[in-house]
Amino acid sequence: MIRLFANASYDFIAFRKKAFTWTIALLVIGLISLAVRGVTQSIEFTGGTLVQFTTTQAIDVEALRKGLEGAGVTGAEIQRFGKENEYVVRARTAIAGTDADNTEATAKAVYAAIEQVAGAGAFTPGSSAAVGPKVGGELRTQALSAILLSFFAVLAYLAYRFEWRFGLAAVIATAHDIILTVCFIAIMRIEVSLVVVAAVLSMVGYSLNDTIIIFDRVRENLHKFRRNQLVQVLNLSINETLPRSVLTHTTTLATLTALAVFGGEVIRPFALVMAFGVFTGTFSSIFIAAPVLLIIENKWPGVDGRGVKLKGNVVGSRGGAVPSA
Repeated sequence: MIRLFANASYDFIAFRKKAFTWTIALLVIGLISLAVRGVTQSIEFTGGTLVQFTTTQAIDVEALRKGLEGAGVTGAEIQRFGKENEYVVRARTAIAGTDADNTEATAKAVYAAIEQVAGAGAFTPGSSAAVGPKVGGELRTQALSAILLSFFAVLAYLAYRFEWRFGLAAVIATAHDIILTVCFIAIMRIEVSLVVVAAVLSMVGYSLNDTIIIFDRVRENLHKFRRNQLVQVLNLSINETLPRSVLTHTTTLATLTALAVFGGEVIRPFALVMAFGVFTGTFSSIFIAAPVLLIIENKWPGVDGRGVKLKGNVVGSRGGAVPSA
């Protein structure tokens, strides 16, 4: 079998200052964009109108979407339910002089667009109802609570399995990923829906898993190479897990790229946000989590496999050579 990066010996820690500089620059740009533009929320969070209908035969969803935009219904969410010719549209009207939450006006605009796309008499109107923002607001609160709980869970797990310094470094790296991903959503003008929230939560789990794998190898190598400095052990651990990271992330990105290209409008935001999350999660695991652990250990030294206080940054600014097995 071909093993990629089987004998990798890159000095990743040596690039920590450049990585911090790039990260700070991206965060500044993203936070400015977030402050100026904000984020666009779907009707699941802002409220709107839900319209159901049945057509005589299946219609092109993209053609219907364009028809809705032409009728003054923008940002519509179109989904099939039940049979192939049964649809539900969640939308708000953008017709001048009309209340965006006017259910009757929105339903009329939707039916007009359907008639234009499917043809007169080619559909049967179903029920229409107002959708309040309360449920979306509750889900948003639950999503934030899930992220915070994941932070505490990671701190507790890593403090038990390793020590609290590892947990703090992992949480800082994950917070970095979340902030950058939210900035990406604002810059790309991606509408925040429950699908996007699911992508962010998935990204959090993916990033934490990648960081924990590296830290688990660090813990093993601290016992295996007891007389090496922490900076050397960090480099070795990242290089040893590099083949796994490259293969896992490459296959994941390939799948997400296919979803973004061929998945349609509904799944594309998930694929884009998740793909960016995989990229920034990989970056943070190598260039944020490990260097932050080094900084924390220099500030509050732990102990290595010999019970000796760790001193990570005593081999110079270039991070240190990777120890050989």
